[in-house]
Amino acid sequence: MSELTLTALRLGLLLALWAFVVVVVLVLRADLLGTRVTARRTEAPRPRRTPAPAATDRPAEPAAAARPRRASLVVVEGSLRGTTIGLGSSPVLIGRGPDCTLVLDDEYASTRHVRISPDTSPDREPGGWIVEDLQSTNGTFLGRERLSVPVPFEPGTPLRIGKTVLELRR
Repeated sequence: MSELTLTALRLGLLLALWAFVVVVVLVLRADLLGTRVTARRTEAPRPRRTPAPAATDRPAEPAAAARPRRASLVVVEGSLRGTTIGLGSSPVLIGRGPDCTLVLDDEYASTRHVRISPDTSPDREPGGWIVEDLQSTNGTFLGRERLSVPVPFEPGTPLRIGKTVLELRR
């Protein structure tokens, strides 16, 4: 082999070695620092104006019977303990991904781990919720049962995602 070919091979091997070292450093950095959790800005709900009640002969109903109580999702264990999310008519996505409604800083949670959505089944009473595991790696546990199919999510039942535990409250 000529001297020029040998020098080109040496430089190519040196570049490949440096590329390998850079990739190893980037992987180690990602493993040590973990996933970046982005803070989301939430707007405070606007107060609703209610019209003055019309004068009628029937007695007034209690305010609690006039409108259903809103449900909320509360983190009871984990790094986000105390976090509360109000549940509305749209599904809530939970996981490590930045597109999730609740972004978990938990190494045992998948990027898109679980979905909690309103129960629209006609055979159950309205106002219920369904919890669904989105084929997560480490699984989702409702109470002591591992989820394999979407199931009703009852208030007070613990929902475990890795080290994070959530509860549905009304």
